[in-house]
Amino acid sequence: MDPQHAPTATNTDPSPEDVEHAAASRKAAWRLLPILCLVYFMAFVDRTNVGLAKTSLEADVGISAAAFGAGAGIFFLSYAFLEVPSNLIMHRVGPRRWITRIAVTWGTLCACMMFVQDDITFYIVRFLLGAAEAGLYPALMYVVTVWFAQQQRATIVGIIYFAVCAGLTLGGPMGGALMELDGLAGMYGWQWMFLVEGALTVVVAYFVYRLVPDKPDDAPWLTEREAQLLNERAVVRTAPAHNRLRGNMKIAFGRPFIIALSLIYFANQINSVVIQYNFPSIVESVHVEGRFLIGLVSGSVGIGAFIGVLVIPWLQRRMRNELRLLTYVTAATVVVAVAYTLSEGAVARILLIDLAMLLLIGILPLYWSVAMQRMAGLMAAAGLALINTLGLLGGFVGPYLYGFAEEHGSAAGTSAVLIGSAVLGLLLLPVLKVAVHKEDAKAAREAAQRETATVAATE
Repeated sequence: MDPQHAPTATNTDPSPEDVEHAAASRKAAWRLLPILCLVYFMAFVDRTNVGLAKTSLEADVGISAAAFGAGAGIFFLSYAFLEVPSNLIMHRVGPRRWITRIAVTWGTLCACMMFVQDDITFYIVRFLLGAAEAGLYPALMYVVTVWFAQQQRATIVGIIYFAVCAGLTLGGPMGGALMELDGLAGMYGWQWMFLVEGALTVVVAYFVYRLVPDKPDDAPWLTEREAQLLNERAVVRTAPAHNRLRGNMKIAFGRPFIIALSLIYFANQINSVVIQYNFPSIVESVHVEGRFLIGLVSGSVGIGAFIGVLVIPWLQRRMRNELRLLTYVTAATVVVAVAYTLSEGAVARILLIDLAMLLLIGILPLYWSVAMQRMAGLMAAAGLALINTLGLLGGFVGPYLYGFAEEHGSAAGTSAVLIGSAVLGLLLLPVLKVAVHKEDAKAAREAAQRETATVAATE
């Protein structure tokens, strides 16, 4: 390097402790993120592969479009209902054991989808599948709060969302290839898909148990100093960190910013899940033939999502204003939803769906960064689960309303679902901004009071 261009010491140079923490964080990321991404990849594949089987289930066992929409969405009812209890148990027993349990049970039930015979059995297995998977995502988010500092979390969550991108991109071709086994051993292709993907999930559960420590102190690959730094920097000292729910229910569940963020996430999930479950049938409707090719084209939404989780957290690091960026991205989602409903060409519609997923998936790390900055400990386990619970109810409402409109041949109805949910998210953002500003002002006042009390006690 030319000496005249060599960096000079400034007040912004990292301290030796910052350098140590950054090195420890990189080590933790390399150890943890591959397995966390893998387990979430399998969850996403197992949750959404039913979209590939939509037309086959209708032909082979008589499941109509409306019944499919209800069955696809009922997953989220049991998922949402058990989300908070699941995460509270996770906080007690530790994420390693609980994520392993979740993966084993949902993998087994995914395999049981091969026994679906009619609408009722479809509803039952989907409901049980949601119950089995409940708590997985907030448990992953809780792991992020335990291991990584606040300024790193949007990026770390964005990396975990690579699993969603991979699920969207690779899950379709993988499921489509398995469905090409149609007729082998007297089984339908969709039965092979559910069986193999469920079995793979159980295998992944073993690696979670072996490779994911509950906290930095439990990691044999960290030095004592590295574990100490990770523990210290992961604590959000301005966030409530009570050790019991009794007497603290409002802090855990009732803070206005939690409710507002949950409703915005609800609106996001209506569109996101509708796309995930219906894109394969949309691709098929424009005369793409062959299960593998349908899966391959359907996987294009993963490319959009991948770009989103790279670009939007990158913009957040540079803008340093999450709420403003949330507004821009949500407004863009409204524009894309309107453009999609007005377009007629098959290629244009596919590209617009890809762009929608760029926005819908790419914005998610910002939601969780806003939440994590104001949560810690048991309050984080409870609050993150509640946000996911209320948000994922959109995963039931979206497919149900879309399937109902589709069943009745209402193009206006399907458009209303897509545009309406996007507009709802945009209208709720000013509410979130006010709630966040009030939350931060309250935290600042309480921190100042604690500091004053500490100074007075030492005098």
